[in-house]
Amino acid sequence: MIAVLSLAIVLIDQLTKILVLKNSDKLPLDIIKGLFSIALVRNKGAAFGILQNQKLFFIIIAVIAIVAIVWVEVSAMQRNLRKKAPYEIAMLFRISLALILGGAIGNLIDRIRFGYVVDFLDFKVWPVFNIADSAITIGAVLLLIYLFLQKKDKKE
Repeated sequence: MIAVLSLAIVLIDQLTKILVLKNSDKLPLDIIKGLFSIALVRNKGAAFGILQNQKLFFIIIAVIAIVAIVWVEVSAMQRNLRKKAPYEIAMLFRISLALILGGAIGNLIDRIRFGYVVDFLDFKVWPVFNIADSAITIGAVLLLIYLFLQKKDKKE
């Protein structure tokens, strides 16, 4: 399940970026005037443009995150196969990891391929971002919710 969701995120992310790059001569494109547009930004940094031109640093961080998430999933699968039991990892936790993994892979592909991340969703009041960024953010929020619920369960 984690692989399917992660792969879907990577495919959607990369396809949207290809569309943006192929149509860059038509950008920015107002979708909702003054509120939302499609605009090409070549982001050589992280969120909000911080840490510009740190390509190697971001590649290393992404690879570490990808390896860690895959390790957690594979370890859980092996543990459950030995016990002949169903997955013990909570679905919310697995979905959060799948979203983060897909987003990390999507942005890693950009960094390796172009030396920057293709951002294009411009809501005017927020820095320009992409599908991978959205997946990472949603995954991180779900992970925090999961951890909060786990902590709450242990107290009760």
